Amino acid sequence: MNADINKWVNLETCPLDSIDFANQCRQKLSEEGVLLIPQFLQSEALKQTIKEAEAQTHLAYFTKKTHNVYLSEPKASLPETHVFNRQVKSSKGCITTDQIQKESGLHIIYNNSIFKKFIAHVVRENAIYPYADSLSGINIHYASEGEELGWHFDNSSFAITLLLQAPKDGGVFQYVSNVRNINSDKMNFDEVEAVLNDKAPVKTLHMEEGTLVLFRGLNSLHRVTPTIGNRTRILVVLAYNNKAGVSLSETARMTFFGRLS
Repeated sequence: MNADINKWVNLETCPLDSIDFANQCRQKLSEEGVLLIPQFLQSEALKQTIKEAEAQTHLAYFTKKTHNVYLSEPKASLPETHVFNRQVKSSKGCITTDQIQKESGLHIIYNNSIFKKFIAHVVRENAIYPYADSLSGINIHYASEGEELGWHFDNSSFAITLLLQAPKDGGVFQYVSNVRNINSDKMNFDEVEAVLNDKAPVKTLHMEEGTLVLFRGLNSLHRVTPTIGNRTRILVVLAYNNKAGVSLSETARMTFFGRLS
């Protein structure tokens, strides 16, 4: 199993089975809310995975929609102009787990016990489990010119992404840490509004192709700016649960994938 992942993951720069490396990553994620692991993929594996992703573009489900930053339905009890009801734009294409070639390194990484144990340790979970449905575990997102991901909070405690291809310009990941505290129900509407009005400082993540990113977006507002130029931004999302047998909701599958299975 280790030999399989060695073909895809650069275990010299990213020693996933090293407790010292795992502890360093865990501490950085805890302190900063974000962890970048550059050169995660072997160079040849990166080239092959980009080639595979580009070949599957025609299968992508493309959506253009508006939503609030909480990814929830508007509240009729609040004014239309209230920041909770304010709409932002998102547009992208996506292919699902079942559309990714079975021999792809993405499947090998996603199901590898060493990788899952490493991620679980870094995010402070006893264990992590693949999604039970056939669509949601591994997704490849495509953002061509003008496409973007609007400001939002995540619904999950952590997200794992892998940048395959950066655009010529744009496609920048921006975030504002700890805007809200969902556990104490502090929504901090004033700061959310300041971010949406471009009146608050934002942080920017600069990442190279082949970089693995862990991000805690439950309380941190974040977005990806519009792609500029004719080079598509290609990003892999690896999604897990802290419980076995969990499927993404039918509503979410229809919204993001346009189908249930």
